[in-house]
Amino acid sequence: MLLQIHPENPQARLIEQVVQLLEDGGIIIYPTDTIYGLGCDITKPKAVERICAIKGVDPGKAQLSFICDSLTDLSTYTKSISTPLYRVLKQYLPGPYTFILPASKQVPKLLKSRKDTIGLRIPDNNIARAIIKRLGRPILSASLPGDMVEDYTDPEIMYEKFHKLVDVVIDGGIGNMVPSTVVDYTSDEPVIIREGAGIFEG
Repeated sequence: MLLQIHPENPQARLIEQVVQLLEDGGIIIYPTDTIYGLGCDITKPKAVERICAIKGVDPGKAQLSFICDSLTDLSTYTKSISTPLYRVLKQYLPGPYTFILPASKQVPKLLKSRKDTIGLRIPDNNIARAIIKRLGRPILSASLPGDMVEDYTDPEIMYEKFHKLVDVVIDGGIGNMVPSTVVDYTSDEPVIIREGAGIFEG
């Protein structure tokens, strides 16, 4: 299904429809403030495994991340956040950044990396955040497989290519071509793992 949702004022009934699907273990393609992502409810292991199968990765080895609605939400899924780190997160989020942080016990085992870390995002995108807010917990954030830029930006092309593999493709307009900037904050000094859409100055 291709579902058109208004990017600035997401329609509540359509968000409700998406949330119902996620609660039933469905998979979506959804917009963020960078490229479109593959998503599911983080508490549905079979849905996570389906996403890993689409991407051709082993769930136990994949560095998966998920998106939260707020810093309060984010702090639930990582170990205690120091005051300096909180200031950094507050400065950069919401925005086009993924922070690698130590995972708390609230993170489902399937989503933790072997180093017990998790990638966390708060995208500056009304559709994504409306879904999370209504669901009441984060959704998985995984990039789509494919080499062509259009695979990540045009919802109609994504629907043609992936509609047999996912349950809903959300059309929230043309997406961006550049992924998020990934910053590893598991030690005292931040390390930029991937230069992306956001400029990080530490």
